[in-house]
Amino acid sequence: MSSLFAFLHHMAAFALAAALAVEFVLIKEAMSVTVARKLLLADLVFGASAAAVLVIGLLRVFFFEKGAAFYFTNIPFLAKLALFALIGVLSIRPTREFLSWRSAIKAGEAPSVDAITLQKLRKTIHAELAALALLILCAALMARGVGQLG
Repeated sequence: MSSLFAFLHHMAAFALAAALAVEFVLIKEAMSVTVARKLLLADLVFGASAAAVLVIGLLRVFFFEKGAAFYFTNIPFLAKLALFALIGVLSIRPTREFLSWRSAIKAGEAPSVDAITLQKLRKTIHAELAALALLILCAALMARGVGQLG
């Protein structure tokens, strides 16, 4: 069962990374109805996969792996949780913006997004990707037992 949950956790994490990469690419394009729809869908996949990563990860910590005492005394694991939370907080701005486009998209129109807002969205998505890269580094360190306290 542990292997199944590890597989599911990794698949959800890869889906999260892929969705964020799609947002990264699409946000650079000229805004159109098609691009806006794709961004909204990528953000939905990002949110769903983040929820799956969190739930499955917590199940692994408490029921299928080394136990909470091991993980919560591991510095890279704690950093990984903090980075995951940071990515979640950072994702609020793009999600709110993308959701605000729904009425325009339903009307078949490209959302009206000013250059400053687009620049802020790009910077936010860049920051999310940077945090994700650090999170992956923490996962590798954690898996090798680096930073274990006590």
